[in-house]
Amino acid sequence: MTETVLVAGTESHAGKSTVAAGLCRLLARRGVAVAPYKAQNMSNNARAVADTDGDWGEIGVSQYVQARAAETPADTDMNPVLLKPRGDGESQLVIRGEAVDHVPAGSYYETYWEEARRAAVESYERLADRYDVVVAEGAGSIAEINLRHRDLANVETARFADASVLLLVNVERGGAFASLYGTLELMPDDVRDRVFGAILTKFRGDPTLLESGIDEIEDRTGVPVLGVIPYDDPGLPEEDSVSLPSPGESATVGTGDDVPPDRSVTVGVPRLPRISNFTDLEPLANEPGVRVAYLPLESDCDRVDAVVLPGTKNTVDDLLALRDAGFDERLREFTGPVVGICGGYQMLGERITNAAVESTADHEVVDGFGLLPVETRFSTDKRVERVTRTLDGAGPLADADGTVSGYEIHMGQSTLTCPVERPVGGESAATDRILGTYLHGLFENENARTAFLDAVFRTTDRTRPGVDASRRSPYDRAADLLADSVPVSDLPCNL
Repeated sequence: MTETVLVAGTESHAGKSTVAAGLCRLLARRGVAVAPYKAQNMSNNARAVADTDGDWGEIGVSQYVQARAAETPADTDMNPVLLKPRGDGESQLVIRGEAVDHVPAGSYYETYWEEARRAAVESYERLADRYDVVVAEGAGSIAEINLRHRDLANVETARFADASVLLLVNVERGGAFASLYGTLELMPDDVRDRVFGAILTKFRGDPTLLESGIDEIEDRTGVPVLGVIPYDDPGLPEEDSVSLPSPGESATVGTGDDVPPDRSVTVGVPRLPRISNFTDLEPLANEPGVRVAYLPLESDCDRVDAVVLPGTKNTVDDLLALRDAGFDERLREFTGPVVGICGGYQMLGERITNAAVESTADHEVVDGFGLLPVETRFSTDKRVERVTRTLDGAGPLADADGTVSGYEIHMGQSTLTCPVERPVGGESAATDRILGTYLHGLFENENARTAFLDAVFRTTDRTRPGVDASRRSPYDRAADLLADSVPVSDLPCNL
């Protein structure tokens, strides 16, 4: 009999993805066959994985990460419904890994709700047939009373999966006990009865200060508070852009502040309004001496040492936003290494044709930044595939060799307008300091990441610090964070 635990929250960003990943790794350590699952996800950070027939499809990044934590291959059953926002209240709907339509929120529920629920149930049942434990992740708050009748990731999952519910409460934002009490009061009675415990997350300070509140909330609700997880970031990829600054703000992540200025560099990333797959930057931010700075579109490039143009759910509209802000002109004047990934690659080219296929505006041809001799033509076909490429060092990857693996998720085909190096094979292109590629996950490959950072440090005449070989994987850090804070014997899944 398969056991299912639904990791739900009183709100978004309560730590559900981290706790689910930690639980998957704890179970995997004990030899339990465990799979992650999220019935419906909304994220522009996706990964290409195989479906049950061996075809390639998309799932949200969190379930891909949780599958790695569970030490099992990721597949499309782990996230059967994915909504990818593309602006103006519209999302691309992906069911069982395949893009089926662009829909406003109302149209999704009117037209696709039954199909989406059926796909979610069938995917769960296939996982339950193959695994001993399913760790399901909820979405947002489990007590959204306006969505109760169509809450696929929370209420419906709890019911059709016969799941035990673990409720997470974010202490960092204040009002945690009121949030927990209110959530339990507003949950449907049958789902409320499934809650076996709560965990307070993201706490900064002395946990003994919470004891009187924990005692009272347990008396009032009858739900035990199983533990308090301190604020910590194990380094798992973020699921959505809520974790980033807004397009008009700046923020810096990484370890550059931990080392002297003469041994650190900053990689600038324009904060695109429709940014996607920004997890491509996280392997850089995790390197010693490297900061990743998310820049407002009006920013200059004077304070950064390299620029990466990330992926976007809408290349044309984000390109026009960059041009309106004058970022394209400042990028042409920039003399450091530049890498464009997916939509960022398309922007670096000379032009985009048939642009109205993707853009919310009426554009047939849009000029690119003209930094690579490339022309991209959009079509309704979408490429989704895991790939392995042979590196042929050039441009910012001049010192790279070997192979790299990653995934491609994009519309449009890019062709060269004159011969240049293709260091990542396929449709990549490079000049002496500029690289464009469709390969998401490029920097997850140590050889490509090392070559790029060596080029950045060399350009700035700085010494790159050594790598900490003792650093644990983010999956183990998430597992240890959970195990150190919650008695695992209180969890209902063979722990």
